[in-house]
Amino acid sequence: MELRNLTLLTDLYQLTMMNGYLKENRKDEIAVFDVFFRQNGMITYSVACGLEQTVDYILNLNFGEDEIQYLKSLGIFCKEFLDYLKDFKFTGDLYAVKEGTLVFPGEPILTVKAPIMQAQLVETAILNNINFQTLIATKSAKIRYAAKDDIVMEFGLRRAQAPDAGIYGARAAVIGGCNSTSNVLAGKMFDIPVSGTHAHSWVMNFKDEYTAFRAYAEVYPDNALLLVDTYDTLKQGVPNAIKVFNELKEKGYKPKGIRLDSGDLAYLSKKARKMLDDAGFPDTIICASGDLDEYSIFSLKNQGAAINSWGVGTKLITSADMPALGGVYKLAAVQSEDGKLVPKIKVSESVEKITNPGFKNIYRVYDRETGKAEADFIYLRDEASYDTTKPLVLTHPTERWKKITFENYELRPLQVDVIIGGKLVYKLPSLKEIKAYAESELESFWDEYKRLDKPHIYKVDLSDSLFELKQAMLDKIRNQGVK
Repeated sequence: MELRNLTLLTDLYQLTMMNGYLKENRKDEIAVFDVFFRQNGMITYSVACGLEQTVDYILNLNFGEDEIQYLKSLGIFCKEFLDYLKDFKFTGDLYAVKEGTLVFPGEPILTVKAPIMQAQLVETAILNNINFQTLIATKSAKIRYAAKDDIVMEFGLRRAQAPDAGIYGARAAVIGGCNSTSNVLAGKMFDIPVSGTHAHSWVMNFKDEYTAFRAYAEVYPDNALLLVDTYDTLKQGVPNAIKVFNELKEKGYKPKGIRLDSGDLAYLSKKARKMLDDAGFPDTIICASGDLDEYSIFSLKNQGAAINSWGVGTKLITSADMPALGGVYKLAAVQSEDGKLVPKIKVSESVEKITNPGFKNIYRVYDRETGKAEADFIYLRDEASYDTTKPLVLTHPTERWKKITFENYELRPLQVDVIIGGKLVYKLPSLKEIKAYAESELESFWDEYKRLDKPHIYKVDLSDSLFELKQAMLDKIRNQGVK
């Protein structure tokens, strides 16, 4: 793949604001920005993803001669700004939850603390990476939940919105729960398993279906997974597959199975299973594909479909029912001349659009006996540490009469230091390590929070200090101008 300088992967207004900050002599002002997503009625939880690509982008920021000449050609930037860009690099801090962490609306899943011009530039690319990969990882996790212990393969490359979406979507899908991908380049780039069988065109290119199956099995005797619905699944496809499987068995090979790509998958799979079992192949796989998602898989399993392998493409790689996560990047604090961080808040008539001010982190509360996650709360980083030997009382972020008390609990801060002073201080894990971590994260949550139909709402509260700060700032803003 051609190496690209992604520094200009940003919106124009980031650069115009940078130019403005330089003219205002504020280029060294430190600012804190949070990345989070809002409640939108469809989001229950999300699997944080895309941090590695975000880090790679930030650490490689540089304006080469081509980039500077292009910006000069726009005729909207001053010479001082273009000169400033020649030596540009990121010198700030980045804090984030680990990839694979379950996150919820309103939580700062990534925080940038840097000189304002640097913090402003990176907004668009960060959101581009985090929004898309988190979206796909979450969709994959829900498909995995529906499929239970079955094999799930990501088949979405041909339906992805361009190559990058196919590549990084495959990465996110495997983190979220898929066992493999059909995307060979993604397999090479991220060291993840690749999988695939053959197309209908293979069958159509031979004089008959049996000949096509036999030819494929001769080439791949240890991986003979045959697509049986080109003509007639039960009258031709499965019988021809069984005939080839018997030939493989005589040669000492173990047939792998069949794939169904159309028709009534529940009915066809149950009939095919009986035919395969009666023929002496009870261990063969029945794989299904064809516009599947978590809801269709859940329904098929409830119908007793004899399917134990799923190829999921379009509805996964495009997250068809929710094609955008809607993550945002909002200013939370600026550093004053005396070095103190001054909290900032965005106010809106919509409660969900009012931001949480200050430099923050998230605590996750775990029950010591079960090891399960029970609640999260967002807190200010300069708060005193919590004594876990004492009861912890959490209060609803808006309906303050709702409280819950924890006695036997543990706390885990979710954000970790990733980049400090422009230097990477976090060991980026391999994709396999991220996937294993995501699996443990999902396992640590009760099924009530993960079910597909009307899941229970996970508690995300604000610490008392953060709530009081937020209320004081809102009161001050409301009273401005009042005599």
